[in-house]
Amino acid sequence: MGLQVGVVFACLIIVVYKTTQMMKSKTTKDPNVETYIKKYGSLAPKRYQCSDIKKITNSFREKLGEGGFCSVYKGKLDDGCPVAVKVLKTDIRKGNGEEFINEVISISRISHVNIVSLLGYCYTTNKKALMFEFMPNGSLEKFIHNENIETEGRLAWGKLHEIAIGIARGLEYLHRSCNTRILHLDVKPHNLLLDENFCPKISDFGLAKLCPKESVISVLDARGTIGYIAPELFSRNFGRLSHKADVYSFGMMVLEMVGGRKNIDEFAKDSSELHYPHWVYDRLQKNNYLGLHGVMSSQDNEIAKKMIIGLWCT
Repeated sequence: MGLQVGVVFACLIIVVYKTTQMMKSKTTKDPNVETYIKKYGSLAPKRYQCSDIKKITNSFREKLGEGGFCSVYKGKLDDGCPVAVKVLKTDIRKGNGEEFINEVISISRISHVNIVSLLGYCYTTNKKALMFEFMPNGSLEKFIHNENIETEGRLAWGKLHEIAIGIARGLEYLHRSCNTRILHLDVKPHNLLLDENFCPKISDFGLAKLCPKESVISVLDARGTIGYIAPELFSRNFGRLSHKADVYSFGMMVLEMVGGRKNIDEFAKDSSELHYPHWVYDRLQKNNYLGLHGVMSSQDNEIAKKMIIGLWCT
């Protein structure tokens, strides 16, 4: 009997020990979001309760858009200021909330005319939401792809050029002017929002990476969207990861702005037209003529040529 009790007691000790270790491991692997937010004190944006978010969005009445990880709703603050509320899908976003933290902390320390402003957040077990300034003209994506131009209208070449410059200034700020360099790692037309004057603002910092300016950057998984991801994110044979990954994505996006088409055409008849930069380069090599849609004057043509700098970025 004494031996059996001893064996049971020993087993209990082992179970308790392993459980404790698992809990410690889980704590290490899943850092508390609250700790991250409190660390930044007054720099953290305003925190809202679930009831506040429900009131601001009028019970989530007007949906602006939906993605794989979130839904975006239009809302209004008590002072009448319109806002956009991004509600994360909690059934998908599990784990340590890294992407939520990235977006809260990255944007809360930023103040730039070409970067969307984070006005507040909500973080509970059941609800994770981010509140941004409302961008009445939506994303750049709907104004540059041919299939959308009939309904949304094509932007003038001068305006497209201004938008490209604004985005470049926003990226330069992230890469050079912040105390800690911020890599966005998901630059694409869908993540570029336009205000009432079509001033561009970089948004969606869920995949962002914060790093000291001179450090070697380590990313365990490829981040971004197919068609915009820099080669070095796939293979270190192309070089080490740096802020230039955002420059590559920017270049792909500018080429889309020039050509009015997505950078990968899955329905292309000729394999040489499948990847847009190859198509642009081939045309320039053969006859120095792109045949761009919407180019009406010599001035427009000169602007379009300036924007072909996107090839240099890639």
